[in-house]
Amino acid sequence: MAINKSSSPMAIKQLKRSDLVAQEIKRMITEKNLSPGDRLPRESDLQAQFEVSKGTIREALKSLEVQGLVTISTGPSGGGTIVEVPLDRTLQFMQNYLFFKEVTIDDIYAVRLMLEPELAAGAVPHLTDADFEALEHSIVCCDPSSSHEDLLMQRREDVNFHDILAGANPNPFLRFTCELINEMIRQLIVFGNRTPKTEHRRFGEENANYHRDILDAARERDAERVRELMQQHMQDATRAVKRMKGRIQGKLILDADTLRSPRRV
Repeated sequence: MAINKSSSPMAIKQLKRSDLVAQEIKRMITEKNLSPGDRLPRESDLQAQFEVSKGTIREALKSLEVQGLVTISTGPSGGGTIVEVPLDRTLQFMQNYLFFKEVTIDDIYAVRLMLEPELAAGAVPHLTDADFEALEHSIVCCDPSSSHEDLLMQRREDVNFHDILAGANPNPFLRFTCELINEMIRQLIVFGNRTPKTEHRRFGEENANYHRDILDAARERDAERVRELMQQHMQDATRAVKRMKGRIQGKLILDADTLRSPRRV
């Protein structure tokens, strides 16, 4: 099968042949309903199917590997294997885009205020006993009155509470968006050096109290109450971060080794 050139002439001129082949391979994955773990046809078969050179096929596969869609192995039985795109890879692409944008603390928390209440409410019917246990553990870790972690780790543990709720929400797009914001908060937001420890402690205690109330309402499967509490929590968190002179550190981009997938303990 030759490369599909049904796109506009201008689009074709802007794409290399290997990019067109990569698009066709993705189309083939969709049409054949292939899943992570399934193998792509051998290079020689792809070469014949798309009527291109071996170099073009390899360049197309390498492009898909960079995108996180396939892994490539060498040898007689080598080739491409479909994989699920890792969240950290997607986060990295998103932050590369945001690198050139003027994103502020206000921007981040404005979006949190809109999304987190719906995320939490939507997670309520799907929370398991393991989730409730993980939420309880997170509260202990982020509460200054019970945690032995330093203040920075406590603030990061605050965010993990939200990651656990995100993991239980069945809406993948909403879940991903909130996980992206959480990772940005975890890695990129810093506070003024002169922010007193008492302010950090006050912030941690307020967060822990909200988290306990949210957990109690979630155990009762009261989604509306969870939504209301999360909205109040986000409003108070916004004020607290400003009070503590929170800011985004100099670069809005994460290195691969600093990213981690949000965990569901």
